[in-house]
Amino acid sequence: MKSFIHASLTAFTLLASQVVATAKPLKIFILVGQSNMEGHAKIETFDYIGDDPKTAPLLQLMRGPDGKSSVCDHVWISYSTGTRDQYGEGFGKLTSGYGSRKNPAEDGGKIGPEFTFGITMDKALKEPVLIIKTAWGGKSLHKDFRPPSAGPYVPTDEDRKKWAAKPEKEKEVAAATGVFYRKMVEHVKFVTKDIKRVCPAYDEKEGYEIAGFVWLQGFNDLVAGDAYPSKTGGKDRDYTKYGEWLADFIRDVRKDFNAPKMPFVIGVLGVNGLNASENIQSFRKAMAAPALLPEFKGNVMAVQTAPFWSEELAAIDAKREQLRGKRQKLERNVKEGKMTKKDAEAEGKKLEAELITPAEKALWERGASNAGYHYLGCAKTFALMGTAFAEASLQMMKTDGDKTGDP
Repeated sequence: MKSFIHASLTAFTLLASQVVATAKPLKIFILVGQSNMEGHAKIETFDYIGDDPKTAPLLQLMRGPDGKSSVCDHVWISYSTGTRDQYGEGFGKLTSGYGSRKNPAEDGGKIGPEFTFGITMDKALKEPVLIIKTAWGGKSLHKDFRPPSAGPYVPTDEDRKKWAAKPEKEKEVAAATGVFYRKMVEHVKFVTKDIKRVCPAYDEKEGYEIAGFVWLQGFNDLVAGDAYPSKTGGKDRDYTKYGEWLADFIRDVRKDFNAPKMPFVIGVLGVNGLNASENIQSFRKAMAAPALLPEFKGNVMAVQTAPFWSEELAAIDAKREQLRGKRQKLERNVKEGKMTKKDAEAEGKKLEAELITPAEKALWERGASNAGYHYLGCAKTFALMGTAFAEASLQMMKTDGDKTGDP
């Protein structure tokens, strides 16, 4: 993993010197996905990035001399997010805080991959950049982001059993299918109708181009047993359809944005790291599959994010999970009158001391801020992902001469 990170950071330097911006149009990059594209890494975990000599230079790009988060001089962002009826937009010059947000218009104190993606582009390109990010937690490709070419959602046998007593459910699901695909397209078109509202540096005479698209999603499909049936009745699910639907997605967004060869980056789900279960490995293979199709050669790249998973933080999280289980048992004992609350608290502290050392506790607080399905809320992980996505985009931009789009 260390050599991979070193190569990644070295590649950035090379790409920055090799990409020559001969075109004047504003470059627009579209970032889309679910909760990991939102980003759940708190800025309090930035220091952890500096602990590793290989990534310390990246932290220097993310912070200014005053110790505060960097503000990109030539990169702006429009971010559409929210839950239920509380959808909204935040926009401005790119800095930290454009990760997961309770209020779409307010700094959430977190980052996703957009921060270092933009920093990398700011260094590599000589013209203004606009990131349009749309991300909503807990959304699937098979249903929520389902592209038009995939056709309507077909209820499974399990769905029909669940809906037997609710005949209206099938109509509700049909109406909800593809909603977030449409929201994404609508927001991009909304922003591009009045770019100066978000990006004051935009020159209408020079125009703009859709320069790339990044997709970071997957967890809700990974755990969607109904949509991806098991091959044997166990945990080994057949995710082939995910790859087919993602290929449809790529074709459809290129059509909707009039960008037939728009560079497209697939951020392959990396939770649980390189030693993930066979089921997760199977999902990753399906997710990366579109990049192998002849029609996408040279303009679709699958970027594996598993190498950026923090194994040392994951090891601590495993101990924390053990501790949670033991404490839950203590709580049940209290409820059942088998022990007092005071005794349970004392036993809980003893168990924590036995399982997690003070050094491990300090390391966790320094580097992690969320659960495993959110890459442990580790800023180092998200920073490396954002950089890798930008590098892949730059690589495709060097070889792709037809990427202009006009929604």
